[in-house]
Amino acid sequence: MTEPPSRRLLLVHAHPDDESINNGATMARYAAEGARVTLVTCTLGERGEVIPSELQHLTGTALGEYRLGELTAAMRALGVGDFRLLGGPGRYRDSGMMGLADNDDPACFWQADVDEASAHLVRVILEVRPHVLVTYDDNGGYGHPDHIQAHRVAMRAADLAAEAGWTIPKIYWNRVPRSVGEEAFERLAEVLPGLPFDKPGVLDDVPGVVDDDRVTTEIDGTQYAAAKAAAMAAHATQVTVAEPYFILSNELAQPVFTTEYYELVRGESVRGERAPGGREADLFAGVGEAS
Repeated sequence: MTEPPSRRLLLVHAHPDDESINNGATMARYAAEGARVTLVTCTLGERGEVIPSELQHLTGTALGEYRLGELTAAMRALGVGDFRLLGGPGRYRDSGMMGLADNDDPACFWQADVDEASAHLVRVILEVRPHVLVTYDDNGGYGHPDHIQAHRVAMRAADLAAEAGWTIPKIYWNRVPRSVGEEAFERLAEVLPGLPFDKPGVLDDVPGVVDDDRVTTEIDGTQYAAAKAAAMAAHATQVTVAEPYFILSNELAQPVFTTEYYELVRGESVRGERAPGGREADLFAGVGEAS
């Protein structure tokens, strides 16, 4: 019987494209280093706003099916072979932006029973036995209902899996240090006239921004910048990339971060490899060769 990889990473995201924007460099790096990287996406993003005019006829289920194809291409770019839809394709539908009537759709993820949805994720956790879980904070990074629900489901599933026999050693939330975001937008302002889009975003557009001292971990994914950009570009209905910047449907330019940041919220930060500022430089630091 083949032994499982000694390092196993599970990421829980709300829609296709969230994983590449938030964690693409991290995923590509660990996949290249031989870790098992598993992505669980909670919806197919059926209510996403489509950017290319030639694809704007796609809505609802048809858009979700198309976005699954984009997700498949993105995972190929990152070298990740294990990606799944929570409860299977179409089990939970996109809830739309907070405060819209879409939030009331009984089939949407926002309306899902958290314990029921978590049970689907528990099965993945008990199969994969991840050493590290990455998801959003309790505001979903920026307040989207599906991101908030993904946080609730991920954290609840971690608790239930522990009761069933597998405790995830380390859990992280996606973060961006405020100083890093501020510097990135300053650089953006300097080069914006040379980009194919000319509307600058602001730091408030970036999910997960917190004061620097909240950030415990930074993963240098510079070597995987091209893979991250390719994965983001694969989500063409949602993202337009002009490295090192991108836009969403709001047409506001944002930086592509190739060093990705996290806050350790469960587990122990141990001594070991450190980034220049003293943060952890490895999500798996301290987990050893856990079975």
